[in-house]
Amino acid sequence: MSGTERETRFVHAASDPRRQGGYVNPPVHRASTVLYESTAAMDASQADPLKRRMPVYGRFGTPTARAFEEAVAELEDGYAAVATCSGLSAITTAVLAYVRSGDHLLVTDSAYLPTRKFCDSLAALGVRTEYYDPRTDGAGIAALIRPETRLLLLESPGSTTFEVQDVPAITAVCRARGVVTVADNTWATPAFCRPLALGADVVVHSATKYLTGHADSILGVIVGTADTFPVVRAAAIRLGQCAGADELYLGVRGVRTLHVRMAWHQIQAMEMARWLGKQEGVAAVLHPALPEDPGHALWQRDFTGAAGPFGVELERGFTKADVDALLDRLRVFGLGHSYGGYESLIVPADPVSHRLPGTWHDRGPLLRVHVGFEGLDDLKEDLTNGLLALTGH
Repeated sequence: MSGTERETRFVHAASDPRRQGGYVNPPVHRASTVLYESTAAMDASQADPLKRRMPVYGRFGTPTARAFEEAVAELEDGYAAVATCSGLSAITTAVLAYVRSGDHLLVTDSAYLPTRKFCDSLAALGVRTEYYDPRTDGAGIAALIRPETRLLLLESPGSTTFEVQDVPAITAVCRARGVVTVADNTWATPAFCRPLALGADVVVHSATKYLTGHADSILGVIVGTADTFPVVRAAAIRLGQCAGADELYLGVRGVRTLHVRMAWHQIQAMEMARWLGKQEGVAAVLHPALPEDPGHALWQRDFTGAAGPFGVELERGFTKADVDALLDRLRVFGLGHSYGGYESLIVPADPVSHRLPGTWHDRGPLLRVHVGFEGLDDLKEDLTNGLLALTGH
C-alpha cells in the first residue's frame, strides 16, 4: 500500500456519514441501558458471548465505541479491537486474557514502569514474571522459553531507554513454541509501525497519547487477530472494561489527523535530538532514528518514521540536585508525565531503580524528552537555559 493510500485510510477509516445522518463525525452516545425490540432480540444478544451485536448494553459498546475500535483495527491491519479505560488497562487486560496460575511470563526489561509493577503483582496469583534484555534476539528468547511460558510482552522502542527489539525474530520463535506475543505500539502508532505484520498476536495502545493527541483524555485499545481477538474481548467483558463516550469520540477525532501530527512530531524531534547531541553536558541521545543509535538498523527495517519521545543521557557526575536545577529553569518544556500531545514535556528517568542489575551501570542521569509543536528556536532556547544550570556558563 502506498503512503498516499495509507493517509487516506487515516482520514476515512470506519467512517460512514450515511449512517450518521450525513455528518462526517459519529455522534457521542452516552448510554447504559439499551431497549430491545423484542424478547427474541434480547435472547439473541444473550446468546452472543462476545456481545458484538448492537444494541446490547452500554458497557459492551456503543456506536461511538465501534467507530473508534474499527478505525484502530483497520489502521493496525488487525481483525478487530476493543477499547478500554486507559493504556494500562489495555495492557493488563491483554495479559490477564492469557496467563493463569503456574504460567511463566516473559517481559522486556525496557517496559513501561506501571506495566512492570502490574506484572510483578501477578506473583500473588501464581504467575512468575521474568524480564529479558531488550537487545535479546530470537535465539536468546528461545533459550528463555519454558514449557510453562504462556506469553511474551514487548515494547519497541522501550520506555525511557528506547531500545528497538527484533520483533520478527522474537515473534517467530514464540509462535513456533506456542507462546502468545503482545506488543505495545504506543510510541510508533500505526502511522509508523504495525506489529501484527511483524508477527505479533496482540497490539496494545495507550490511546491517551498519540491516538487522541491533545492531552485531554484517558483511553486504551487492544487490537487482535481473528484468533486472539475473541480471547481478549472475552477477558475485557469479564473484567468490566469499557471506555467513556467522550474519550471514545476524542479517539476517533484524533485518528483523523494522526498521520499529519506524527509526521510533524518526527520533524521536530529529529531536529531537537540532533541539536541536543551537540550540547555541553549531554553524553548521549537515545533515539533509534539517529544513525549512531544501536537500534538504528532494526528501526530502519521495521519502522517508517519516528515519534516525539527520546532519551537524553547527561554526563556522569551530575547529581539529582543538578538535574532538578535544570528542570526547574525550563519554561517552555512542561515537567509532566505522558506524551503524545501538542505540548513539549520532559521528566527525569531512573533506569537504575527498576531495571535489571547493571543496565545503567556507570552512566549519567537520564531524561525523557517529548517534543511537541512549539517553535524549535523557543525549545532550544529553553533547554539552553536549563543546561546552563549544569555547565555554569
